[in-house]
Amino acid sequence: MSIIVNLDIMLAKRKMSVTELSERIGITMANVSILKNGKAKAIKFSTLEKICEVLQCQPGDILEYKQDDEGI
Repeated sequence: MSIIVNLDIMLAKRKMSVTELSERIGITMANVSILKNGKAKAIKFSTLEKICEVLQCQPGDILEYKQDDEGI
């Protein structure tokens, strides 16, 4: 199973840069980039809440579950 992070899509829809998002939610650009590129192993609910607040979206707009094709 995989969790897909669609932060790049939401940033594009909102015409917002990684720099602007990082400033508005109070985490480093490096950490936002890790999230955006799908390299994050975890995310705090408080960070997810701030992202949703700034981007005016729901957690499901950012996170998506996709079942792996293995074992099917």
